Amino acid sequence: MSDATSPSTENPGFDDMARDIAEVPAVEVIVTVAVNLMSAAAVKLGLTEEGEQHKDLDEARKLVHALAGLLDAGATEISTFHASPLRDGLKSLQLAFREASLVPDEPGQGPGEKYTGPVYG
Repeated sequence: MSDATSPSTENPGFDDMARDIAEVPAVEVIVTVAVNLMSAAAVKLGLTEEGEQHKDLDEARKLVHALAGLLDAGATEISTFHASPLRDGLKSLQLAFREASLVPDEPGQGPGEKYTGPVYG
């Protein structure tokens, strides 16, 4: 293999990135992913300044469901200190989804409700 095609030249800085992520506690990774899912879901629900421009309830459903799954799986690992505000944010997104839907899901059938149980307004 020549130097031009070696893995280190194909992905410059990859080793540095791997070392950096190795130093990040798992709790921080989980919380960061959850916050990113929440932010993306808020955009897809039209809750940003641009509102309707980026609204896509199908995409929002997927993001909220993924967030609920992550929180369900990771809640015991990230402590109540981190999990409580994330759960509150999830519930707010679930309620916003229910309000934005033209045909609301049955209780317990909304995004993420498989993990959280029914969400009522």
